[in-house]
Amino acid sequence: MKWLFNTDKSWAGLILRLALGIVMLPHGLQKVFGWFGGFGFSTTMSYMTGYEHIPAVFAFLAILAESLGSVALIVGGLSRIAAFGIGIEMIVAAWMVHLKNGFFMNWSGHQAGEGFEFHVLMVAMAITIMMIGAGKWSIDGAIASDQKAKRS
Repeated sequence: MKWLFNTDKSWAGLILRLALGIVMLPHGLQKVFGWFGGFGFSTTMSYMTGYEHIPAVFAFLAILAESLGSVALIVGGLSRIAAFGIGIEMIVAAWMVHLKNGFFMNWSGHQAGEGFEFHVLMVAMAITIMMIGAGKWSIDGAIASDQKAKRS
């Protein structure tokens, strides 16, 4: 379990996990509560399982990753697991929904939907957090320090 909480206590980890968590949280809140123009939990589950044909357990895990995973990243708790969940969810979303629209976001409104460039950035951030940990000011770092003190 040491690997789970161990972190390098860097500014980079802090900045990455805050950026990933803060950017993903509104997407999670759309899916859970219908905030920010979202549809809420039941409609999102129906869409993901019906229209996208995603098994219910995976649809639920995607919603969980975006909502609770984002909160976990913001506070720096179980950051590697949260980053893994968001990273996998972004890969699946890019593959299933956005790949057909090409690379670029739909800034000009001239393509059918959004491309996958956003997803590449989010996956890269998630992988980096999984590698280096939560960084400064994290629950993970506090737990790792406490575990280290108990072993001494």
